Amino acid sequence: MTYLKRFILMVQFFTTLPIRAKLDATADDFGKGLVFAPAVGLLIGGILAGAWYVVGILFPVQVTAVLIIILYIILTGGLHLDGLGDTFDGLFSNRSRERILEIMRDSRVGTNAVLAVVAVLLLDTALLSSFNRNDIFIIILLMPVAGRIGSLVGSGVSRYARSGEGLGKSFIDCCGGREIFAGMVIYIVIFYISAGIQGLIFSVIPPVFAYILIKLLGRKIGGATGDLLGAVCELNQTIFLLSAFLIIKAMGG
Repeated sequence: MTYLKRFILMVQFFTTLPIRAKLDATADDFGKGLVFAPAVGLLIGGILAGAWYVVGILFPVQVTAVLIIILYIILTGGLHLDGLGDTFDGLFSNRSRERILEIMRDSRVGTNAVLAVVAVLLLDTALLSSFNRNDIFIIILLMPVAGRIGSLVGSGVSRYARSGEGLGKSFIDCCGGREIFAGMVIYIVIFYISAGIQGLIFSVIPPVFAYILIKLLGRKIGGATGDLLGAVCELNQTIFLLSAFLIIKAMGG
């Protein structure tokens, strides 16, 4: 029952799907529930893949890619894109650690945030429209899974950067090596069942990239925040699309 509660909790947190179950959740449930982040990514990816199939009948591939990205934003409530923007506003402000954390918490949007979000969305859209019909459904299915393994890895290898409370504190404080291991098992199984050996090849880069990214971006603030985890999720999706495109091309696809 605990596992089901944590899975539902992750669906409620990571998506805007109308699941109205009232859960008596603790900080521990949020952190340990990240084990199910890849499964939630699969749920999102399944909806996107189904939508691509329907929309692709009506529109050319470029328009379909834009509409799918819009649907992704609606499904996630822009949660991770908000974190991406806040992270770039703070880290690229060239201020002190304390000021960076203040900027990241500020609800106002700066130039760096706009540039980062626009760049990622444009690149994601262009990449989605570049895959052939034989590969696109698997790629869309796995893209959110790759993104959310970044949130799990980022939480599990970090310490919370702020002194007080924050959105990411429960995730970071209560997620550790055991959660990374269990979540990675789910992640690898999803990739293998979805795409076989090619899926295993696809699966290698996102968690490695997430580890490197969380360490690099976290150096300025001495750890991670909820915004930084969101940024890693979005950037992980983009690096998955880039690497998958290159892998398919190298394999003659």
